[in-house]
Formats: sequence, structure tokens, C-alpha cells
Amino acid sequence: MFERLSLMENRYDQLSQFLCDPEVVSDPNLLRTYAKEQSDLQETVETFRALKDAQGQLSDAKAMLQEKLDDDMKEFVRAEIEQLQSEVEALQDKLQILLLPKDPNDDKNVFVEIRAAAGGEEAALFAGTLLRMYTRFAEDQGWKTQMIDAHYTDMGGFREVTLSIQGQGAFSKLKYESGTHRVQRVPVTESGGRIHTSTATVAVLPEVEEVEVDVQEKDIRIDTFCSTGPGGQSVNTTQSAVRITHMPTGIVVSCQDEKSQIKNREKAMKVLRARLFEKYQREQQEEQAAARKNQVGTGDRSERIRTYNFPQSRVTDHRIGMTLHKLEQVLAGDLEEIIHGLVVADRASTLEAAAEA
Repeated sequence: MFERLSLMENRYDQLSQFLCDPEVVSDPNLLRTYAKEQSDLQETVETFRALKDAQGQLSDAKAMLQEKLDDDMKEFVRAEIEQLQSEVEALQDKLQILLLPKDPNDDKNVFVEIRAAAGGEEAALFAGTLLRMYTRFAEDQGWKTQMIDAHYTDMGGFREVTLSIQGQGAFSKLKYESGTHRVQRVPVTESGGRIHTSTATVAVLPEVEEVEVDVQEKDIRIDTFCSTGPGGQSVNTTQSAVRITHMPTGIVVSCQDEKSQIKNREKAMKVLRARLFEKYQREQQEEQAAARKNQVGTGDRSERIRTYNFPQSRVTDHRIGMTLHKLEQVLAGDLEEIIHGLVVADRASTLEAAAEA
């Protein structure tokens, strides 16, 4: 491990020199590439340097204990040794996690697709609740959000809705949200006060570049139509909305957010590439059963991952057995505690798999 860390430290120092080179500074693409590489190495290198420093102090303290010291000084040195040993162990544990293979999609923007599932109109209203939850979470993170496409119901819910979220590390935090979300509450349409159970599915797709997924013009069919809003109300009377069908896979994407047909087509193509990328990745993971074992959940929309219980003000994430009695705060976008628990569980699973290998 130390040999690998030393190589990373040398590369980090080399990149620092490159970033001061006038030829690199004058080349925006090269500058961005080197800056990104150094940024990716920074936390690991800083932790490695802190470990070396702590190990040096620990060695000095142990040597000092061999000298002729009075009882008070010996007690002080022993306390310092104990503290430094704890610090070294903590830094070693942190480095183990930092050296785990990083998901190449973690830094990417995402598309969040929410669809009403079981429960009719109540499921559509719940889809709207999830949309607000993710929008507010994104705002708290300082990310940008933009509606790509939405199919409303007469009561203001969503049969399906696609949200674009743009921000550093968006996929790294939101990737655990894919799956079936279940709500237990009294619907507004229920006169008898009975609790109903409804579901909505969520898919989180990383935004990908054209070079990552090549979509041939001959493989797509593009249709245009008039945009619509809540309750079927017309947004405009021009054929600005765009629907793209990828004929080899049958994937259909539509976008009606912009008044410009060209802009809607560009956005729809981004969503199409994201869906194709997710499809290809999923197929690859299905072929690699061992890799799938390491994940916190499979990300399959059919897998029930979380329950939102209104009568008990309870949220339960079934993958990690976490229950929080703060439903209102979670639906207002306070997802940090749940996401942190999922990240920790994912890392522990990956470390365990690495130890077994």
C-alpha cells in the first residue's frame, strides 16, 4: 500500500509543477485535465502525508520513553503515544477507503426519473412529493435543477417526470436513490380516513458525453408535438416538444421544457444517452455476479428500498435497516443522514469483498 501511495504522492507533486508551466496554463483543455487529476489525488495524498507525520511523531515518542524521565514525564509521553497510535490507526483506515476503486460516474450530473407505480392518483401525487424532496436536496447542495419532461395528472400529480440535476458529485450522492419508494398515508381522495400504500419508482442516471455513447441518426425516430402542462392544459401551440425513439432498444424519450424545438431535442438526446448508458451498464453488471454482490441494493426499480410512513412520521431505508422519525424534514430535502449511512454501508461491503479477494 505504501508503495502505491508514494507513487501517488510523486504524481501529485509532478502535477503541481505542470500546473505552473506556462505551456499548460495556456492550454485550457490540458490545464483542466491536470487540475482534475490533481484534485482527485489531493485528499489521498494529504491523508498519506498526515499518516507519515503521525508515524514519525509516534516513533519519536517511543524513543523518548526509553530515556531517563521522571514519573510525570513518562506518564505524559505514554498518553501521547496512546493518542498518536489512535491517530495512526484512524488515518490507515481512511486511506483504505480512499484507495477503494472509485465509481467513474461519481462526479457526473444526473437525470432523476420518477414514475408513479402502484396506487393510481395517490402514486402520482407521491411522485410529486419525491420530486420536491430531490429538488430541495439539490438546492441545499448548491446544485442546479431543471425540469426536462413531465406528464401530469388532473390532480396535479405526475405519471412520470424527469429532473436534471447539475452539480459536483451529484451522482455520488443520488445513485443510491434508484428503486421503489413506498408511501403509507391517508390519500386526499379517501373519505373514510383509511391508510393506503402506494409506490413510485426512481431511476438515477449519470449524464454522459457523446463519446461515451454513440447514437446513430439511422437508429432514432424524432417526432414533434405541442407541449402540455398540468391537467392537459396547453403550454404553447407550436410543435416545440420533441419525442425521440431509439429503435434498436425501444427506449422513448421526450422533452417539452423549452420553447425551442432545437433545445428540446438537445436535452432529449442527453437523456437518451443516459438511459442507453444505464442499460449497457446494467447488462454488464448482470454478467458480473460478483460485482453486483458488492452493491448496496441492485438499483433495480423493482426493489423496494424505502418506506415513508405518514401516521408514524417515519422513514425506513430497508437496505441498511435505518429508521428515522423525522418524515417532514426528509421530505423537505434533509437526506444527508440516510445517504451517509448508505455510503458507509457500501464502503464496508466493498472493503469486505476486497479482503476476501
